Amino acid sequence: MGESKIITKPNGELFNPDLAQRAITFINMLKHTKGEWHGKNFDLLPWQTQIISDVFGTVKPNGYRQYNTAYVEIPKKQGKSELAAAVALYLLAGDGEWGAEVYGCAADRQQASIVFDVACQMVEQCPALKKRIKPIISQKRLVYLPLNSFYQVLSAESYTKHGLNVHGVIFDELHAQPNRALYDVMLHGSGDARKQPLFFLITTAGTDRNSICWEVHSKAKDIIEGRKHDKSFYPVIYGAEDDDDWGDEKVWYKANPSLGVTVDIDKLKTAFNSAKENPAEENLFRQLRLNQWVKQNVRWMPMDAWDKCDFAVNAEKLLGRECYGGLDLSSSTDITAFVLVFPPTADDDKYSILPYFWIPEDTIDLRVRRDHVPYDTWLGRGQVIATEGNVIHYGYIENFIEDLGTKYHIKEIAFDRWGAVQMVQNLEGMGFTVVPFGQGFKDMSPPTKELMKLVLEQKIAHGGNVPLRWMMDNVYVRTDPAGNIKMDKEKSTERIDGAVATVMALDRAIRNEGSTDSVYNERGIIVI
Repeated sequence: MGESKIITKPNGELFNPDLAQRAITFINMLKHTKGEWHGKNFDLLPWQTQIISDVFGTVKPNGYRQYNTAYVEIPKKQGKSELAAAVALYLLAGDGEWGAEVYGCAADRQQASIVFDVACQMVEQCPALKKRIKPIISQKRLVYLPLNSFYQVLSAESYTKHGLNVHGVIFDELHAQPNRALYDVMLHGSGDARKQPLFFLITTAGTDRNSICWEVHSKAKDIIEGRKHDKSFYPVIYGAEDDDDWGDEKVWYKANPSLGVTVDIDKLKTAFNSAKENPAEENLFRQLRLNQWVKQNVRWMPMDAWDKCDFAVNAEKLLGRECYGGLDLSSSTDITAFVLVFPPTADDDKYSILPYFWIPEDTIDLRVRRDHVPYDTWLGRGQVIATEGNVIHYGYIENFIEDLGTKYHIKEIAFDRWGAVQMVQNLEGMGFTVVPFGQGFKDMSPPTKELMKLVLEQKIAHGGNVPLRWMMDNVYVRTDPAGNIKMDKEKSTERIDGAVATVMALDRAIRNEGSTDSVYNERGIIVI
């Protein structure tokens, strides 16, 4: 493997400059495929050169590549697809591997096709490759005839688990993978028969911290910061830290290594000014332009304000008090939330919140492993309640609510009108007033905005309930053209049942305040 002089780097790694230069030279011969750069030589930018040089030049004592996995996390518009396509072509045609199998992977076929299409255009613009590479467009496959190797598109939607003998994998936008299945298949065991397989993962930051991408991101971060060591893993993360000033141009340059070349600073300024004026765009700017992991596309609840409402809630002192319930049943295998809201009895009093959560006992261990959420810890603290079996035991919950009704004066219970009809009937049979509550903008917007206002004014007391805090932090809101908002379960990456139940209970409390005129009637609906 190479007759050049091997250099020992200051960190002790071995480096073969000829192998590094071979990859750089190959890529430099390719041409760009997009916009004003179309047809120009692919002259690697300094940050790209560094990656290619390190990945292809760093070797083990036997001369083969040291790095089997490269993780590159970077904002959009940095030339990510072009670099990924160039690496794919090098693994296909420049690496000297007979019968190489190179796969382009993404969440769906359309995404996986982006890098493939760039690679095809690069081949088209390079006479030497065009003579030797046969494209089979219908199969999304490129065949390099001299080595009988191929580059094939795969997606999470359709792939085969068996018979892969991987030399290279290009994983585009790892953060968009719906689950870890494709990642596990491609990276675990599929390259065992090869001397130096390379898994090249390139992505922008995501929103789901329970995803495979967050897992790999965390490993990369740990290696960069010296908490973990893995000689086969090469991490690169360009992005702003969580506490960086997102309006500081120095931060923009730190996060965008191609700023001023492929990214125009004026366009970034325009995007920033738009995000500053419209908070709904802030997280998108942070995620796509600064490569920050944000929880959802739109951050709704400012958690510092929520945490300031950590006023004690004494269940004993609330005995006999009037209150209103919100019931979110979710599905039979998910969390069920029941929240009591106690209206203030004096001017200096607050809306007190008592939340209750139930989860099927048999699914707790699975959920802890799968979701990385500490349901077992919460159970131990009494912050969630387990019901027998692998589905929610509605009879248990009905009895529990009936018992609560002997302690507190529950005037109304609001529920999602699409919820469990039987349970509603049973609660009515127990003497409760049960009110259907629509989940559309009309019903959800006023109390959702009111909750935000009360939180900002510190007129909510939640006692620091941990599961409820987690759920509030998970909330994504959707806005309609009229400026109405509602919590969106589909877009929120994790559970929000407690937040929804809180809003429903708060609505009933406000509408019945003073039994005649509600807060809404007194001052109209708050617009935030």
